[in-house]
Amino acid sequence: QVRLVESGGGSVQAGGSLNLSCAASVRSISTYDMGWFRQAPGKEREGVALIASVDRLTTYADSVKGRFTISRDGAKKTLYLQMNSLNPEDAGMYYCAAGNLYTWDQADYRYWGQGTQVTVSS
Repeated sequence: QVRLVESGGGSVQAGGSLNLSCAASVRSISTYDMGWFRQAPGKEREGVALIASVDRLTTYADSVKGRFTISRDGAKKTLYLQMNSLNPEDAGMYYCAAGNLYTWDQADYRYWGQGTQVTVSS
């Protein structure tokens, strides 16, 4: 069973930065396609950033391009999301997910973390 545990959320002012982490209990994190998703109050969960298992190809939602960076550390079995220039629209619960398809379709991600909260004040 794969377990994902997010951390690094918190409260920041607009323009600030946060670095989210997702620790994975897996033999090799590079086995999985992984992504960060977020859900704001009253809204559906949406994709933020993806990283492919094999070639580390990355894809970002238009709303975060140029501000967020997804990466992973195989030795630490950890997925990261560096978030810069945060604005109030970035607030929400952030989840990491792991699966075997490089896709925005959340149904294709078999494993999910419990989430970490991000709050951005204006």
